Amino acid sequence: MVAAEIIAVGMVTPVGLEAAPAAAAVRAGITRLNESKVRGKEGEPLVMGLVKEEYLLPLAPALAKRSSLTAHSRRLLQLAAPALQEALGPSPDPAAIPVFLGLREPWPDLPAAAGADFLKHLEHQAQKAFAVSRSKVFPQGRASGLVALEQALKLLSSDRNTPFVVVGGVDSYLEPALLARLEAEGRIPSGLITDGFIPGEGAAFLLLARPGQARRLGLASLAGVAGVGLGEEKGHRYSTEPYLGEGLAGAFAQLFAQMEAPSAIRCVYTGLNGESFWAKEWGVAYLRNAKRFAEDVRIEHPVQNFGDPGAALGPLMVGLAAIGLQRGYREEPCLIWCSSDRETRGAVLVSGGPAK
Repeated sequence: MVAAEIIAVGMVTPVGLEAAPAAAAVRAGITRLNESKVRGKEGEPLVMGLVKEEYLLPLAPALAKRSSLTAHSRRLLQLAAPALQEALGPSPDPAAIPVFLGLREPWPDLPAAAGADFLKHLEHQAQKAFAVSRSKVFPQGRASGLVALEQALKLLSSDRNTPFVVVGGVDSYLEPALLARLEAEGRIPSGLITDGFIPGEGAAFLLLARPGQARRLGLASLAGVAGVGLGEEKGHRYSTEPYLGEGLAGAFAQLFAQMEAPSAIRCVYTGLNGESFWAKEWGVAYLRNAKRFAEDVRIEHPVQNFGDPGAALGPLMVGLAAIGLQRGYREEPCLIWCSSDRETRGAVLVSGGPAK
């Protein structure tokens, strides 16, 4: 059973500035991880997955004049706007569509990822009206896009006057203060540190419709979302509680409880970002649900292509799975999971479409 249809995907990544080229690049194994202009504590350039500056459109003049916009917020707007434009492209009435957006988690002593007016600014930068007053941000990190997706499914099922919702995520680690903190924690590969992640950036948006809505409007469906499961890890990276891996296992359990008779999972897009920390919870979640997976299940790690894009990762992987299913080079169903640095965990099952 499909809870929602994925009608369109928009992406901006280091390996592609639109969804189809990005998915093709990931499928081909293309990587865009290069030495950046940012220097580590030993003076060496940090390797990052960044979108080249010349590919980012300048800020709209009215936004460029706003002194209240931080450099980080400006970059997020530049990343998010074209991806949102692409996702909204097929929609018959974009102005009526709410946008649920995942952002990074708050960090002590660092500014928030985006200010209270970020969605209004995004509408202005994208030059594409959407229902700003009904839109929401979810500042919950790497799994935030899946939290947003879960809320979107609830809205689509409960409000007959809302046939479409856009779900997305945008993030960038190109922020010196944050990189310095992560490097001090030993999380950025440099020198003798190898157990870390490559900082990245990106944006992805999914245009979701209530099942059957696309067909009624003559639109094509890429894939279907069967359900979302969420969990909380009490022993997360910044907690004093023991790390047991219960949060991701809980997300899997909640997801599978929604399935009447799910087919064996053929492909998994993982939230593994290169840090060994996440292997434990993936192992716990997999072993507790081993019967749900095909023996020859395919495991995908798109972070190895473009670095860790933070809060954009969930929607990016859902979009990659949807395109792979629609084009026939991925087998259904696909499981996508993400874990935030703090407690939030999420998992989603994507199938081949409403007829499946």
